[in-house]
Amino acid sequence: MTKLLLSAGLMALATGAAAQDRQLQLYNWGDYTSPEMIEKFEAETGIDVTITDYDSNDTALAKVQAGGHGFDLVVPSANYVQIWVELGLIQPLDHAKLTNIGNIAPEWVDVPWDPGRAHTIPWQWGTTGMAVNTSVYAGDINTSDIVFNPPAELQGKINVVPEMADVMALAIMNVGGEPCTDDLEVLREVRDLLVAAKPNWLSMDYDSEAKLSANDISAALTWNGPSMRARLANPPVQFGYPVEGYPVWMDSVALLSDAQNVEEAYEFMNFILAPENAAMISNYARYGNGIAGAEEFMDEEMQSAPEIVVPEEHRANGVFLPTCPAPVTELYSQIWTELQS
Repeated sequence: MTKLLLSAGLMALATGAAAQDRQLQLYNWGDYTSPEMIEKFEAETGIDVTITDYDSNDTALAKVQAGGHGFDLVVPSANYVQIWVELGLIQPLDHAKLTNIGNIAPEWVDVPWDPGRAHTIPWQWGTTGMAVNTSVYAGDINTSDIVFNPPAELQGKINVVPEMADVMALAIMNVGGEPCTDDLEVLREVRDLLVAAKPNWLSMDYDSEAKLSANDISAALTWNGPSMRARLANPPVQFGYPVEGYPVWMDSVALLSDAQNVEEAYEFMNFILAPENAAMISNYARYGNGIAGAEEFMDEEMQSAPEIVVPEEHRANGVFLPTCPAPVTELYSQIWTELQS
């Protein structure tokens, strides 16, 4: 009897230890994951979530390609998803394990970059444009000239996010080209535009929000979420939608091919497909999420924010960035490397 009790006790301890050892490694953009949402997920599931940040699609791709990363989930942008698929870095999803997959809003289901959501589920969607402190500059902010041909009031007071695809797309559209163009004349013009503009920039880093909030900069090429968060802290900050064209994007969650915590990853994906949980991500990051019914759980200020609900007059200028062919990406990388040198 004593041996049986001892064995049962050891088994219970082992089971408890195994339950406590449930983990999930999320590789995501910095300052993009709601702590409140993570706390709720951990409390409901007993899964311990570790978040590792990155600041660009290229950084994330290079890290995972190098191997030995230990991550389970990653959050690439739409124009990078097929690159991850073609490299075999992410695996097809088992929709049978995602009981909430029907919550994806219809317009975000059969998307060009991942038809039928074979490999990803939505995280957040948004736009890339100009954030401007209108107490410093009172002119038109709906132009990418704010960054590429800045007015005197803004020179030396600009931050540019280090995301090659967005910066290159905005610069190409500024000179009248189309995203993913391989026209060498257009690209020479883009290169000259960027090289001439850079001396007017104070910095190229991820955190425009804090700089705008503290008046350390007066303008930024950035995403709509940080711009809204900066406006809430510093009301003169406004978001401009370039008339020359601006990127629209969606970041989606994908399961890495070498994920170690697969079941935990599915639990997390199913969790964020619930409207109330998707809303927690949006309320923190200040982006839309692509989950039907999430709006009713989102903060009231999100319902009509001009950074979230694109004004009618600017909607036609938004462009979903395609996945550029590898030779085109190489051309862009050459310009990008020169810009950062």
